[in-house]
Amino acid sequence: MRRCPLLAFVSLLLLSSMCLLAQGQAVPMPSNIGDSPMPSVHHAEEEGRLEFKSQTVLVQVPVVVTDKAGAHVHGLGRDHFKVFENGKEQKISSVEEIQATHTPFVAPAAVPKGEFSNVAANGDSPRVITVIVLDTINTPFTDQAHGRKELLKYLANSVDPGQMVALVTIGSGGMRVIQPPTADPAVLAQALKKVSGELDSMHGVDVDTQAAIASGEVIADPAAPVAVVAPGDVGAQLQDFVLHGDTTIGRMVQQRAIEVTMKGFLTIALSLSGMPGRKALIWVTGGFPFYMDSPSAVPGGYLSALYYRAMQAMNEAEISVYPVDAKGLVTYQSDSVLHSTSNTGLGGFGGPSSSRQLSNRSWLQNSTNDTLKDFAEMTGGRAFYNTNDLATSFRLAADDSSSYYLLGYYLDTKNTKAGWRQLKVKIDKPGTQVRSRNGFFVTGATADPEVSRKLDMQFAFASPFESTGIPMTVSWEDATPSGDKKKVGFNVHLPATGLMIDQANNNHFSMDFSAIAFKKDVNAGNIGRTMQGNLPAGSMEKLKASGVNFKSAIELTPGDYMVRVVIRDNLSGRIGSVSAPLTVN
Repeated sequence: MRRCPLLAFVSLLLLSSMCLLAQGQAVPMPSNIGDSPMPSVHHAEEEGRLEFKSQTVLVQVPVVVTDKAGAHVHGLGRDHFKVFENGKEQKISSVEEIQATHTPFVAPAAVPKGEFSNVAANGDSPRVITVIVLDTINTPFTDQAHGRKELLKYLANSVDPGQMVALVTIGSGGMRVIQPPTADPAVLAQALKKVSGELDSMHGVDVDTQAAIASGEVIADPAAPVAVVAPGDVGAQLQDFVLHGDTTIGRMVQQRAIEVTMKGFLTIALSLSGMPGRKALIWVTGGFPFYMDSPSAVPGGYLSALYYRAMQAMNEAEISVYPVDAKGLVTYQSDSVLHSTSNTGLGGFGGPSSSRQLSNRSWLQNSTNDTLKDFAEMTGGRAFYNTNDLATSFRLAADDSSSYYLLGYYLDTKNTKAGWRQLKVKIDKPGTQVRSRNGFFVTGATADPEVSRKLDMQFAFASPFESTGIPMTVSWEDATPSGDKKKVGFNVHLPATGLMIDQANNNHFSMDFSAIAFKKDVNAGNIGRTMQGNLPAGSMEKLKASGVNFKSAIELTPGDYMVRVVIRDNLSGRIGSVSAPLTVN
């Protein structure tokens, strides 16, 4: 096949740029984005109008109420609260005060007949659950060590007895479980000591380019004339790539960081969705993977649907995010700017280049703090930054979930405009402070469970955690010969609460069922089908009494397997999974 020399040159240039980035070097280029780079981002309201698949949508809002000393306030009723959506007061349908227990979960265990479940033996009561996320893909390498050091201090001195804490990392390879939920701080500390850092996604990218990527601006040489690149002008496109190649590559790296971060949040949300209570997600990070000029900002393209789904799943799981800036106290002294300049190979010991870098570094840090603050408030959490006392930040974040109120109201589905719905909770009690999530997205991806159907199933199989949105139990039957394989039957049981029945639509139900047998992480066999229809009127009482039971079977050659069974309720979007070991003789 004949290859175009120009395309070969572009490919070589792209490869060379990637190699330089991998070696921690920035592609040299003239740059100037000015003192105040203006953001260029997408927004949720650009989606236009949407169609609700359900006319009854309950919005639940966890609300933390404290006095001026930070102590939780108890005994409040419905008359004490007011909820406003986009400035309009809503009719509160329910108020529940929740005081979480510190009693550890009793994990489900296999019984002699080979029964496996994703339901904790004592999982009916809300518990204080904290997930600590060490973010290495968005955190500079040198700051990661500081974050781990402060986290060890918190684990040694501030974890309440019985508090369930899980430890995970989000890095270039995705999310990795360091320690499943445990109430033993010593176990967590031991696991944390084994965690090593990695180069962050923007390592080697100079501060000017990072500021341009965050703001959405295209960096240009201020002395060069402004040129408009025509769509068909290959030469001009090539020149634009030569001048702005590191910005282009940086944006590709940024997209990867957004995808990995949001997939990590979605995985955590699905794993906690069936556990009652408000959860604190402590995110030890160096920054948000994309810039937000408002809560309605979204990353754009295929990443928007992932972002919407992750935010929706965290809301449904009552997860509040507490970003903790791993870099601690930040100052902008000239020596630090010069140190940064020497590392990137740009600029000198003063003059316009140094001033520009100082301005861009300051803007980048301020925008990072603002974005972390906005994201935390979107989920009902609180951002901690510009402080060296990270251990106190961890403690305050975990304490929020011990006592709160859960307010409910029904969404006005006649309002079909897509976008960000702003929430404001007010309380009629002097001397109190209120914290709740300040809004939620209403888009096609959140209003229609069908949109995320394929994505949800993929995540449930890839997740290192079990999804708990649907409680379920799996038990094996004896294997029977089937050619050169064995046919292994199994039973699946869902409680009555595990499946949504649309009684207004002739008792309609719909669920996806799938199972994959993994042998050394390789798909060795799978089955799946969609089950839907309308239940007879007389079967509802039986369903409430005994739940849902069905049988299936999978054919496998002799060997040892780990079988993951996944069920998704397509009317609600809830999903559950169970992993069950299986030996086929």
